[in-house]
Amino acid sequence: MKADMSNSPGLTYSGTPFSTPLKDVRALSRQMVGHFVETVAPCRTLPGDAIHGDVTSITRLCLELAVSMLDGADVPEKTRKLEDTAAQWAREGVPIDTIHHAIHEGFRLGLDLVITSATNSYRRTIDGDEQMLALRRDDYDNLVGAAKMVVDMLDTMTTAVSKAYVRELRSVVSEHHTAVHTLTSALLGGRPTSTMARESGIEIAEQYHVLALAVPPHPEENNPMLDGAVVARRKLRRIQAALATSLNGDAPLSLLSVDGGTLLIPATREIDLDQLVDTLSQAAQVAITATVVTSDTHDIPAAADRAHQLLDMVHRLRLVRGLYRFDDLALEYQLTRPGPGREHLGTLLDPLDPHPELLDTLQRHISNNLNRQRTAHALHIHTNTVDYRLKRIATLTGCDPTQASGLWYLRSALVARSYRHTQSFTAELAGGRTPLRDRA
Repeated sequence: MKADMSNSPGLTYSGTPFSTPLKDVRALSRQMVGHFVETVAPCRTLPGDAIHGDVTSITRLCLELAVSMLDGADVPEKTRKLEDTAAQWAREGVPIDTIHHAIHEGFRLGLDLVITSATNSYRRTIDGDEQMLALRRDDYDNLVGAAKMVVDMLDTMTTAVSKAYVRELRSVVSEHHTAVHTLTSALLGGRPTSTMARESGIEIAEQYHVLALAVPPHPEENNPMLDGAVVARRKLRRIQAALATSLNGDAPLSLLSVDGGTLLIPATREIDLDQLVDTLSQAAQVAITATVVTSDTHDIPAAADRAHQLLDMVHRLRLVRGLYRFDDLALEYQLTRPGPGREHLGTLLDPLDPHPELLDTLQRHISNNLNRQRTAHALHIHTNTVDYRLKRIATLTGCDPTQASGLWYLRSALVARSYRHTQSFTAELAGGRTPLRDRA
C-alpha cells in the first residue's frame, strides 16, 4: 500500500532538498521533451503541436507533482489536475502509451539528476581514477527514502493517467453504444436514419446481412452455486467482444441480449458468416444457432421478421446448430404458411402419437441427415433398432422413410406438425429447454 506523504517532511541530503535539481520546471521540461523526441519511439510520430503542447504539458505537470511529493507538500490538487489534463488528451486521441512512455523516460532522467546532485559531494577519488561514495547515515537513509518515493510518484502518476483514460473511454463507449443502439433500432423499425447516421459517424450500407441469433444458456447459468445472471452477462460480453474483433474493431449494428437477438452486417463487407457464427459460439462457450436473410436497407424490418421466423422454424424442427440461409429452408418455410395443405400434412403423423419413440426417431434421423449410426448414437440404441423403427413408421403412416417420396412427405409432415403444437413448443422454450442439438 502506498504511504500517505501529503503531510510528511521534505526529503533532504545535507540540508538540501532532493527536489532542488527539478525546481526549474519549465527549462527542465523543454530539455526532457527534446530527449523524448529523440529516444521515445511513439513521440517521434506525433505532430509538432502535440509535442510542444500535450507532451510538454504532461512533462511539466509530472515534474511539478514530483517536486511536491519530494518536498512533502499536498499533492491531491495536482493529481486531480493531471487527471483532468489526461482526460482531455484521451478525448483528443493522444495515445496512452505515448503518455506512459514519456512519464517513465522522464523518471529516468529526473532520477539521474536527483541522484547525481545528491551524491556529488560524497565522491572520493582513491587509487588514482577509482571513485567511491562515503555517505553519512542520515543522508543514506534519506536517499533510500527518496528511492521509495520514486515508486510512489510513478504509482500516483500512472494511476491518475490510466484512471482518466479509462473513465473517458467508458464515457465515449457509452455514448457510441447508445448511438449504435438507436441507429440499429431505427433500421429494424424502418424509421429514417440519415440524421442519426451523420451524428454517429456510422455509414449506412445499401444492403445488409440480417442475422437472427439464438444463444442457449451457458451450463454454469444453472449452477446453484453461481449467480446465473452474472454468468449470462459475461457470456454476452464475450460475444460482443468477439463480434467487434471479427469486424476489425468496427461497431457492430446489433441488438443482443443473453438469449440472442439481431445482427446487421453490411453486405459489402467480406466476411465468412459461417465462420463468424462459429467464432461467436466459441466465445460464448455454447453452440449458437443463426439464420440470415440478405436485403436492401429499406427492407430490413421485413428481412428481420423473416430471419426470426426461420430461426423459430429451426427450433421447431430440432435441426442441428449452425447458420441457416433462406435457401436452405425455403421449402420448409413455404410449408409453414397457413392453409388446408399444412393442416392435411400435419395429420399424416397422427398414427405415431401412441408411439413417441417412433416420432423421436424420425425427427432425429432426418435432422442427422439420415445417418443411421449418428441417430443410433443420439438415441443410445443399436442401428438395427433404428432400422426396425423406420420400418414401423412406414407401416403406420404409409410413407417409407427409406424412400425419397416417402421421406419427402414425412419431412413435410414434421414441418407442418410443428406448427400444430405452438403452445407446447412455447412452453418448452419458456422452461429453459432448447430443442436443438449440437452439430456432430
